[in-house]
Amino acid sequence: MNPAQEPDDDRLMHAFAQGDAQAFESLYARHHAALYRFVRRVLGREAGTQADEVFQDTWLRVVQARARWSPQGATFRTWLFTLAHHRAIDRLRKSGREVALEPSADGEAREPWQPGADAPAWQAWPAAIDAVEDRAFWRAAGQRLLDCLDALPAVQRSAFLLHHEDGLALDELARVLEVGFETAKSRLRYAMSKLRTCMGAYLPQGQGS
Repeated sequence: MNPAQEPDDDRLMHAFAQGDAQAFESLYARHHAALYRFVRRVLGREAGTQADEVFQDTWLRVVQARARWSPQGATFRTWLFTLAHHRAIDRLRKSGREVALEPSADGEAREPWQPGADAPAWQAWPAAIDAVEDRAFWRAAGQRLLDCLDALPAVQRSAFLLHHEDGLALDELARVLEVGFETAKSRLRYAMSKLRTCMGAYLPQGQGS
């Protein structure tokens, strides 16, 4: 079938609700890789062994909700990632690994730490070219980024992954996280600031050049 003629997620989900098992297989094939990667990275290394369980439970909830599923303005993918986000955060909280943001007097989350304005922001680093030393640098940078992601609070890690890796716009991000637009934007901003500072600390400017 021509990709342009393939049914969208909404049509597949409605077909699945009517008993079309092939429709579910199509949805799974379309989204399982990105969903598993998201779940694993939100859980982090310490809780990563539970990724399979959270991943499978998310799809089980899709199956259980098929008869009453309604988009209500959200795409199937946004809804799917919302389920996964909740399951991952619940698992972190139950395991005692989730570090909640400290509430402020006005009820908003307050950050215990903020990066300085003069923190290095990935300036003057090697270009992504084919030189052997530069390839080694960027492999190290990729590993360091994963380390820095693990150091973020889970809610900020989710915001970063959903926006930068899975391409969710800020309004979709707010929907998945079930927070206001400004709160979603703030979480993303804090995540980016911390990652920039963390990466700068691990890989000083000019390293690998």
